Amino acid sequence: MDITLELQHDEGDFISACVRKERWAQKKLYEDHYSKMMGVCLRYSNNREDALDILHEGFIKIFKNMSKYQSGTSLTAWIRRIMVNTSIDYYRKSIRRRTEDLETAYDLSSNDANVISKCTEKEILGAVQTLSPAYRTVFNLYVIEGYSHREIAEQLQITESTSRSNLVKARLKLKDLLAAKFIGYGE
Repeated sequence: MDITLELQHDEGDFISACVRKERWAQKKLYEDHYSKMMGVCLRYSNNREDALDILHEGFIKIFKNMSKYQSGTSLTAWIRRIMVNTSIDYYRKSIRRRTEDLETAYDLSSNDANVISKCTEKEILGAVQTLSPAYRTVFNLYVIEGYSHREIAEQLQITESTSRSNLVKARLKLKDLLAAKFIGYGE
């Protein structure tokens, strides 16, 4: 009969074990953060396979850079930042950037503000994943992560106007996708 006892470690001991590349600590870190970070990666990817690639690449970076983590800060926030940056790196590798002109963007308005409330999380994620990588990345960085257009422009090496344009176009595309799904639904 195998009996497993859960030993409690303080954060400092745990981080030190990760820095020493102790497998039990790395496994625990991975298991504790897998689902939340997979959600982050899914928002930036075309599909689950790409999200897994981003997730695993992110964890490799985390394990390599564990000694740079500063105790006292949020470990989850530090891991999330690495996952977002890994997603941005993935975006840079996978697409040739096109500059979208802000003048072609136009204001969004919707007569049906309830379209989103009719959608499941899975439907919204599916719609986000259909966006082009440029639109999806800007949408996620601005709407989900809270970056400014200036920060997005610096991260993606695009202009601020391109960031704004891509956000407007992403929102419009999402509105159209989700509204089309519910034409005549509950009206």
